[in-house]
Amino acid sequence: MKKIILSAIAIMAFAFSNAQETRFGIKGGLNLSNIVGGDIDDNKTLVGFHVGGLAEIHIVEKFYIQPELLFSTQGAKFDGPFGSDGDIKLNYINIPVLAKYYIVDKKFNVEAGPQLGILVSAKADGEDFKDYTRSTDFGFNLGAGYSFTDNFSVGLRYTIGLSPISDRDIDDSEEYYDSAKNSNLQLSLAYKF
Repeated sequence: MKKIILSAIAIMAFAFSNAQETRFGIKGGLNLSNIVGGDIDDNKTLVGFHVGGLAEIHIVEKFYIQPELLFSTQGAKFDGPFGSDGDIKLNYINIPVLAKYYIVDKKFNVEAGPQLGILVSAKADGEDFKDYTRSTDFGFNLGAGYSFTDNFSVGLRYTIGLSPISDRDIDDSEEYYDSAKNSNLQLSLAYKF
């Protein structure tokens, strides 16, 4: 895990030194997460949050690269036996790297890019099950944002889970495709310095 974080920091530092203009910022907001696929039935959205930092690196004209480092609470709620509710709570350190393009005069933007998640904790109904989950999670982000001012912006992003949550062995591509994966919708507020 340390190697992954150090590699991400080294890549960001190299990008910062070669970029024409780099701005740093903080962001946070609401997560509406779920777990899709697998043998999961009757799951519901779990409300959580994300918070962290970002760098907006100007590449050319309206095109930017935006790496982020976020703490994110994710998971899902389930209908348990006898009418009781249960939940799965997965906490990650997420490292998305987004290609960002401003469509209208540095106001409206669209973004897309991969994300690496490093599992911090995993609990089902308060019981630790981190030993049964993968320590890394891969996803792909699609989103859009609007800048109210040069510093203050809002964003909406959907993260599609690409890797299974469970740490069990997967034998074939069909089983991989049908496995339980993260799904997360984020509403964020950001402030760039």
